[in-house]
Amino acid sequence: MDSVSSRGRRRLTTEIRESMRELGIRLALLNRQVSERLAIRDIDLGCLDLIGRAGPLSPTALARLAGLHPATLTGILDRLERGGFIARERDPADRRGVVLRALRDRGGEIIGLYAGMNRAIDDICAGYSDEQLRVLADFLRRTAEAGQRAADAVAAD
Repeated sequence: MDSVSSRGRRRLTTEIRESMRELGIRLALLNRQVSERLAIRDIDLGCLDLIGRAGPLSPTALARLAGLHPATLTGILDRLERGGFIARERDPADRRGVVLRALRDRGGEIIGLYAGMNRAIDDICAGYSDEQLRVLADFLRRTAEAGQRAADAVAAD
């Protein structure tokens, strides 16, 4: 590990935090553009991504994951269902319950809207060694987990 002075380390840590803030802004703006193109709201897109990644799941589980009140979630789910993005289905484990499933029909459209960013990430990753990519992947995973803990703490206050 390179030896960096404490001042240099603070500077690097600050640069990382600032870059993460800038990344968050840029991704939020990209998501806004994608949402507008799909004629849904930003929060709808976030919930759709959670359903696609964690689903099928119950509305209660989605509300917990998204940190949303169930009443707020109802409107989001109604819009996603009307737009052909999700289906509400009977829970096979509990026929009284409902599970949410992302529909594939519009998946290609969504992937296409993110294609430019995905290609850019592939190009950036091509410039790193496998070991560097492992470090970056670990950093980003741990940062996402820290973000979730911070969001949970704010929600609990």
